[in-house]
Amino acid sequence: MKALTEARYRGRDGIWAVFDLSWNTQVRVGILEHDIGRVVMRRDGGYRLDRGWSIAPGGLEPSFEGRLRDSTEGFSCPEASVLEQDGTIRLESAGLTAVVSLSPFGIAWHRPGENGPFLQDRTTQAYLVSRKTGALQHFMARHEKERHYGVGDKAGPLDHTGRRFKIDAVDPCGFDAELSDPLYKMIPFVLVDGPAGAHGIFYDNLAVGEMDLGCTIDNYHGLFRSYSAQSGDLDFYVLAGPGVPDVVRRFSWLTGGQAFAPKWSLGFATTSMTIADAPDADARITDYIEKCRHYRIPCDSFHFGSGYTSIGHRRYAFNWNREKFPDPAATMARLKEAGMQPVTNLKPCLLDDHPRLDEAKEQNVLVMDSQNGQPAVAQFWDGLGFHVDFTSPQGRNWWRNGIQTALLDYGVTSVWNDNNEYEIWDEDAVCAGDGHPFPQVLARAAQPLLMTKLSFEAQAAHAPGKRPYAITRGGAAGIWRYAQTWSGDNETSWKSLRFNLTQGLNMSLSGMYNIGHDVGGFHGPSPNPELFCRFVEFCSLWPRFVMNSWKDNGVVNLPWMHENVISEVRDAITLRYRLMPYIYTQLWRASHENEPMVRPLFYDFLNDLSALDVQDSFMLGPDILVAPVLEEGATNRKVYLPEHSGGWFDFHDGRQFEGGRTITIEAPLGRLPIFVRCGAMIPLTRQTDGIDPRTDALRELIVFGAPHDGSEAYLYEDNGDTSDWNGDSRLEIRFQLRRSGKGLELFHTFAGSYRPAFDSVTVRPVAIEGQIRIQETSEAIKVMQGTSAFQG
Repeated sequence: MKALTEARYRGRDGIWAVFDLSWNTQVRVGILEHDIGRVVMRRDGGYRLDRGWSIAPGGLEPSFEGRLRDSTEGFSCPEASVLEQDGTIRLESAGLTAVVSLSPFGIAWHRPGENGPFLQDRTTQAYLVSRKTGALQHFMARHEKERHYGVGDKAGPLDHTGRRFKIDAVDPCGFDAELSDPLYKMIPFVLVDGPAGAHGIFYDNLAVGEMDLGCTIDNYHGLFRSYSAQSGDLDFYVLAGPGVPDVVRRFSWLTGGQAFAPKWSLGFATTSMTIADAPDADARITDYIEKCRHYRIPCDSFHFGSGYTSIGHRRYAFNWNREKFPDPAATMARLKEAGMQPVTNLKPCLLDDHPRLDEAKEQNVLVMDSQNGQPAVAQFWDGLGFHVDFTSPQGRNWWRNGIQTALLDYGVTSVWNDNNEYEIWDEDAVCAGDGHPFPQVLARAAQPLLMTKLSFEAQAAHAPGKRPYAITRGGAAGIWRYAQTWSGDNETSWKSLRFNLTQGLNMSLSGMYNIGHDVGGFHGPSPNPELFCRFVEFCSLWPRFVMNSWKDNGVVNLPWMHENVISEVRDAITLRYRLMPYIYTQLWRASHENEPMVRPLFYDFLNDLSALDVQDSFMLGPDILVAPVLEEGATNRKVYLPEHSGGWFDFHDGRQFEGGRTITIEAPLGRLPIFVRCGAMIPLTRQTDGIDPRTDALRELIVFGAPHDGSEAYLYEDNGDTSDWNGDSRLEIRFQLRRSGKGLELFHTFAGSYRPAFDSVTVRPVAIEGQIRIQETSEAIKVMQGTSAFQG
């Protein structure tokens, strides 16, 4: 590696301040927004890869060909001045300043009104490059009290300080939720919070890399953290904060935001490899439908494991096993009649005996080996295979045709993109690049992102006017523009339960808002009744709620697998459906406002230092604190309730607790401890047998306590899947609770013309003396006074 320590300022080039360094290297520093800076390095006059697919400011969707690295489209690029003084170049805009030192070369980033930089390069050799391998490194100074979050789906505690993570993707079935690394996604984004406030750094590089967050200690350099990549380009975005929510929302905005999935996708769902692998798979699906009715378990979608594609013991994309499924269209119709949307697993690798392999080769569909002109070989399920190249127009057309003719035409609703980590380790593998080929090592993670984009767009074209629902396991930053994702093939254990919580929170802080965990644990031993019930409770209030398993003994995780806890499992599922109006509104806010649905307590309670250490609870939206039981044998648990005026209320019985303290709460099986902060207004439904906006005819608004300074809440409604969700086909109600004299008054405004099945919202107070005065309007939806939510 060569250290780049001396620079010469060349001048301005548009928004950029341009610097020449040794070894024919150029660094460009620019300010894109009042709170976003960018640093780009060119080596030998150009880029290793001149485009990317992650950056989509404000939802500006990049094409399949990618967004050119030099593009500033979608950014406001505020006016910035340059001042040369005492060996430094000061690039300053109204909201952000970069001070560049020429010797030794380094950059310090400043926010207005603060005494020092919030982010600063290490003063000793901050930038290193390899002339031989193309590798690169970036080192930053680290404050001893800084905490580090994000980096995608990473295992372990909530605070990543002291950890080193590989930016890579594999298929780690049954991973250790505390220690395993890497997992499925490649997200080189870190959120830093500490005495100088919060900031974020995103490296727009799709090559394999490493994020060292204080693991390495070197006496010559002081405290530091670093990013390194085996190849690619140094191109990073600085998100100035200053608070954690500012950074998280801005990163979501930068990468295109969260797709707004259809409402049915928030319902309970089931999948299992075992069901689709069975020789009587179709009969097992019928049995599943009948048992849901028998046990009164609502289910809004059924996800087919890849066994539907099998020939013998191997799996082949777009093949239907007609011995298991003699009439796939009839199977899909049967599921839909039962209120379950069919979702099918799809893997991007064609095994070496795939029935359509010769066709795929002839049409130039696959990632190629540049040395022999043949498809690049990769290890996959059940043997060797070849991956579809989604940077190839031919590859995309072939895949899109397969989705249409083999799945959507049979009545499949959605595609679950699975096993798409693209473990092609051939160093000579090359992607078509839409006419501009590039080595696969530069952008492995782009393939699952484009695979998911394609499935999203294929569904949208098949059902115009409806929102698609896609799922992906692998990918790069930006996958959330298209899909829901999850923590992967977790192990059935109490340890997984605890660390899936912190893993999920870091995924959420990394831009993945629509997430969840395999209910009951995917791999390992079958859960006993207690662990199974606690898994259901834990997962019931994450956005994704899918029961998924593959067990060596063939036992499938299903709601009725343990007769002695069926009632408790049903209660946990029912709780989710009761809260569905609130959950759906939070998903809308995630897409509309870049606001994460699930987040750590410190996200909402920035001034409560005790909230920083809480790793066993989470916030669902701004108002509900979820405290799942994570310990074997426990029938109660301690819960820290953050400081909040008016305190907190037990959702189940309305008991009030003071904030800023730890309480002990009873938590028998089937009772998930959840708390609502004073002043919150939580919309509920009584439709608990499934999701159907056409028949959802009751809406309640529970007002928890009398806030000192007032409060507000939103309720979002539509037909469940309209693509016009931001337009007139919505109903958006904003509630504002204000003090008026000694009482409370509720104001509400409406937007959109959608009219739901309910024609009124009943307001039910908790711990409020007297009635809430409700502002009258002429709207078709009436807001009405109701009795107290808790009687006696």
